[in-house]
Amino acid sequence: MKIITLGFLLVFIGILVILAGIVIMAYQSWKTGVEGMEEQKTGMRGGGVIMIGPIPIIFGTDVGALKLVMIFAIVLMVIAAILFFFH
Repeated sequence: MKIITLGFLLVFIGILVILAGIVIMAYQSWKTGVEGMEEQKTGMRGGGVIMIGPIPIIFGTDVGALKLVMIFAIVLMVIAAILFFFH
């Protein structure tokens, strides 16, 4: 498989994951409704990774989110190293 094909495949998979997340959030919002959201007091958790080359910048709202984001950052660094050395 050529590297360009792999790149297009990864971008396509990323777009599908984003669309699936939007559909799931819309369904959950439709299912609970406005009344359900007022009664439900859930704490939102989140985090993210900014990759500058192979170096990640990690941020998050709590320790659990940071641990998950760190695992994703390590996986991204390994994928970047593999693609760099085998190209």
